[in-house]
Amino acid sequence: MKLKPTLIVIILLGLVPIVTSAATEQQLAKAIANATNPKAKGLAIAKMADYRDNGWKDSEAKMIMTLRNRAGRKSIRYLRVRSMEVPGDGDKSMSIFDRPRDVKGTAVLTWSHALKPDDQWIFLPALRRVKRISSRNKSGPFMGSEFAYEDISSQEVAKYTYKYLRDEYFNGKDCYVIERKPAYKYSGYKRQIVWIDKKHFNPQKTVYYDRKNSRLKTLTFKHYKPYRVNGKTFWRADEFFMQNHQTGKTTRLQWKKYEFNKGFTKRHFNKNALKRVR
Repeated sequence: MKLKPTLIVIILLGLVPIVTSAATEQQLAKAIANATNPKAKGLAIAKMADYRDNGWKDSEAKMIMTLRNRAGRKSIRYLRVRSMEVPGDGDKSMSIFDRPRDVKGTAVLTWSHALKPDDQWIFLPALRRVKRISSRNKSGPFMGSEFAYEDISSQEVAKYTYKYLRDEYFNGKDCYVIERKPAYKYSGYKRQIVWIDKKHFNPQKTVYYDRKNSRLKTLTFKHYKPYRVNGKTFWRADEFFMQNHQTGKTTRLQWKKYEFNKGFTKRHFNKNALKRVR
């Protein structure tokens, strides 16, 4: 769950100079330093985070999903997550559930976009059927977790408008704190507050507010590790922890065995692939 895997350039008149995908890190850093208003600086920070995490091509990782209700009762699910960058568009990803038996073989396919609605499908093995997930239901829970379907799609820069709020330390890291508001239809959120560390531009915490602007849930990222891929270093958190403040439920995602350059192509992320996953 990184801030934004693929750079989508947007032009906000009067905010910052146009930055293309060929922009250097130095140019992006200069845009942050020279931003003249909070919106310009917020957008520049988001673009830098995007730049830092662009170029890993494809990956696969194992995940343990632990769900807890308000009383502390837990259930655990085991799955694999495959992802692939798509130049000029959002990433493609597939989540494949391996255990327990009642969810084994279930798979969720996501084609992320910027302002165009994401395409999502779920394969239900008991029915041997692929079902499309309506874009109007993107705020619904992903497989009973505290993550919404919109949370598991790649967070394209153009999906949000931005505003820099302040600098603040979080868990010992000096961070930029920015506000982002969904620019796409049917989001379950009015706004999000994101802490991004200044050194590596990794998200450290996100607080989500529902459509009524009440605090809904908080996502924290822990134990980042570096991975050297295609001559560049990418950071991945070993743990995501989502706490729902309104229901008392939590979901912990523990990531293991990241692998890159798997050789995935578009055929690994189409509707037919959902039926073939093992």
